Amino acid sequence: MASKKPLPVYQLITTAKQLEEFCQRSVASKFAGFDTEFVSENQYRPELCLVQIATDTELAIIDTLAIDDLQPFWDWLTSGDRVTLVHAAREEFLFCVRDCKKWPSKLFDVQLAAGMVGMEYPASYGNLVQRVLGIEVDKGETRTDWRRRPLTDRQLEYAAQDVIHLKPLYDRLTKKLNARDRLPWMEEEMTEWQTDLEKTITEPQWRRVSGIASLKPAALAIVRELWVLRDAEAQRQNRSARRVLPDDLIVELARRGNSNPKQLKAIRGFENRVSRHLSDDIGKAIERAKNLPDSELPPRIRRNKSANLGLLGQFLTTALKIVCKTESIAPGIVGSADSVRTMAAWKLGMLKLKDPPDLSRGWRAEIVGTLVDRVLDGTYAIRVGDPKSDEPLILETIEK
Repeated sequence: MASKKPLPVYQLITTAKQLEEFCQRSVASKFAGFDTEFVSENQYRPELCLVQIATDTELAIIDTLAIDDLQPFWDWLTSGDRVTLVHAAREEFLFCVRDCKKWPSKLFDVQLAAGMVGMEYPASYGNLVQRVLGIEVDKGETRTDWRRRPLTDRQLEYAAQDVIHLKPLYDRLTKKLNARDRLPWMEEEMTEWQTDLEKTITEPQWRRVSGIASLKPAALAIVRELWVLRDAEAQRQNRSARRVLPDDLIVELARRGNSNPKQLKAIRGFENRVSRHLSDDIGKAIERAKNLPDSELPPRIRRNKSANLGLLGQFLTTALKIVCKTESIAPGIVGSADSVRTMAAWKLGMLKLKDPPDLSRGWRAEIVGTLVDRVLDGTYAIRVGDPKSDEPLILETIEK
């Protein structure tokens, strides 16, 4: 049975002087457990409300709504050689990069590490703490509005829990990674994850608009212009971008390619879902796109022919799951069903890629190895082993 561990004493930091003193005291710390509390509903960007930090010697909760300048903290977090410990830290990473233009020092995600050694992935923080450390984490404040002040002792204690277990988790999981020689895999994956995530800040994300896969270059140019307009307006209003201009409406406008205000208003739902003051700007954005020379139009989105592999793709995905079970690594980290089909289509010459697919590069190639080749040439077969076991299917080599 999981036990409840008493919480250590924490410092609530509410002034710039306290923050500066904390950063100075913690310069030599080798580890920093890092988490945040934020509110993201219907906002352009999440609003940072608290930062929780556990160093080698102390625990601190920073009230970010009480302190105007967090630069000393970001400078501390991104400097030195300490390991920054996190759990599923997408927003934590983005807060840091937006404010500091640098990555946290030696980021280590315990959720990813758990998957790397065959545990559940993705696992919630509470489930991970319970499974690895045998400690029950309080889940009573998951719906808290962290913008409201004053915060109660219970809320602050709840926030503190999110970092006090990160170092023990790191110690246990690092031992497991070392035992399997997978620390280099972990470092490689963390670097790739941070690189990809940083691109969501530095590069326009208009290709993430849903429903644009079948559009031609001229229509894609309209999508791009409307995305830029929507992003700027959402930032100005501090409002969720899709509430400013929904994806499906962007796609419909791009398909029609008509900038006439009367024609725009004739589209079902346009007047109810778009602010009136945006109508003229939308028309101008469509006109800008239509006036672009062919050389400046975005290329068509590559259709993934791998989706046509059907039963073969299912077979390969099953084979991958069996290998991952044998190798004690979560299949969700290694690759999705789509990445398996992409790999097969590339191997069969059905798909041309600028770069080799993910499964053929880096540590994933060590896991997958010759799996796809051996399935495709018939030297690997899947059969039923023990039908009553949790893993009834096994891979078997066939001699030819």
